[in-house]
Amino acid sequence: MGKGVFVSGIGTEIGKTIVSAILTRALQADYWKPVQSGDLHASDSMKVQTLSQVPVEQFHPETYRLQTPASPHHSAALEDLTINLETFRLPSTDNFLIVEGAGGLMVPLNEQDTMLDLIEYLQLPVVLVSQHYLGSINHSLLSLQCLAERKIPLAGLIFNGPKTPSTSSIIEKMSGTEALFHLPQLEVVDEKQVAYWAATISPILKKAWLT
Repeated sequence: MGKGVFVSGIGTEIGKTIVSAILTRALQADYWKPVQSGDLHASDSMKVQTLSQVPVEQFHPETYRLQTPASPHHSAALEDLTINLETFRLPSTDNFLIVEGAGGLMVPLNEQDTMLDLIEYLQLPVVLVSQHYLGSINHSLLSLQCLAERKIPLAGLIFNGPKTPSTSSIIEKMSGTEALFHLPQLEVVDEKQVAYWAATISPILKKAWLT
């Protein structure tokens, strides 16, 4: 797989951060969140570090730390900033790198560029996180179609939350994509759960990405 993967989702609040923590722990990888919008006191980097228990030295600073919990283009504008693709640089590391996006693929960074443009700019394959809700089939298939149209490699499709075979199976069939794994609904999200699931999926990830 090379240098790393970019974790995106079919929307917001569907499990990118917990999945990123599990992937980081499973591979003892480095982690980077290019844009953090809001929650600077409890950022995704902080959450992933706490959950994964990977050394803090393997966590790289965000390129943009924005105060307002909103779409990056709006958060940046409120601070008289413009997010520019050319300012992003992959962290220098010999380790595998987990990069976590903000929201879904079409979240705007500025008036021209989206998270999808950032992914293409960084030249990383994508891990797409999907979760069942009314409309998630449409959102999943559209996201997969966007990646295919841009010729961005798919590192894996991950379902998060309660199993819904009728949803997951039709997404897999219509997209021609077999899910990498399914993370069930976790009643408690803590270091122990992350460690358990990291150990469970580690062989899958190493076979898919590191061989």
